[in-house]
Amino acid sequence: MDIRDIHTPVMLERCVELLAPALARRDAVLVDATLGMGGHTEAFLDRFSGVHVIGLDRDTEALRIAADRLARFGDRVRFVHTVYDGIADAIGVWTDEGADAILFDLGVSSLQLDEAGRGFAYARDAPLDMRMDQSRGTTAAEILASYGEGDLRRIFERYGEEKLAGRYARAIIDARGREPLERSGQLVQILTDATPAAAQRAGHPAKRVFQALRIEVNAELSALANALPAALRSLRVGGRIVVLSYQSLEDRIVKRALAAASASTAPAGLPVELPEHAPRFRLLVKGAEQATDDERARNRRAASVRLRAAERIRPDEAKERA
Repeated sequence: MDIRDIHTPVMLERCVELLAPALARRDAVLVDATLGMGGHTEAFLDRFSGVHVIGLDRDTEALRIAADRLARFGDRVRFVHTVYDGIADAIGVWTDEGADAILFDLGVSSLQLDEAGRGFAYARDAPLDMRMDQSRGTTAAEILASYGEGDLRRIFERYGEEKLAGRYARAIIDARGREPLERSGQLVQILTDATPAAAQRAGHPAKRVFQALRIEVNAELSALANALPAALRSLRVGGRIVVLSYQSLEDRIVKRALAAASASTAPAGLPVELPEHAPRFRLLVKGAEQATDDERARNRRAASVRLRAAERIRPDEAKERA
């Protein structure tokens, strides 16, 4: 099957609209910090003939698929195997002038969800892996085998916002005493058995636990918290950033980072804002935008998306002095 039939980029037209003004110059550099299967990047390369792309992904299978999909663009795209908090180093290898545009499409990719053997989807029985980069790191099965009850409860509460975190942690500890927990089907059954009937009517009992495990396995939130400041520092004046997030924990980090970058740093009570205290960025959208009803009906991955965007309007102080 053609990759375009199974992968529909989320809010593509809005991303193009927001980033287009930053890509007008010849040899503009776009960083796709979450390349995935290359859907967003393909559209930008098609529509902006002078654009070069640096595509980042920690998933080697995604990089392989994207490289095949984008081969027709030749040296206009470079592929970097890295987590997105390596964005500054990836840009620095190509140019010392910074990026013109940066796109983050966060969360688990269509490839990872649809590939049964990865263990991301609670609806399919598979090995409990959940690593976005299968060449390194700790699997979900190893976490379930080694974490104590308190640590399991902590990640379910913090990363899944799960109200039954304590109950689920105890059930997992009890179950692993009887047999190793190695497959997603086992975990789903344990969670289902531990869930009161009334709570089961509110949604699938495994949804938040699987999210929490995935975030813990891939250190997603800490990587994002490090990546966003690095990305903002890497943008040229006039450069723009768009971030698509799919759950509230990601969106809060994005919201805080963009709010801080677009706020004045003048001390409270200062009668006049000095130039050095002026905001470095301006927000391009009010709050967080959602996909249209039509897109959500066509593309299930767009159902929970939140888009935020900003533009750099002045350099950092250190760059100004230089």
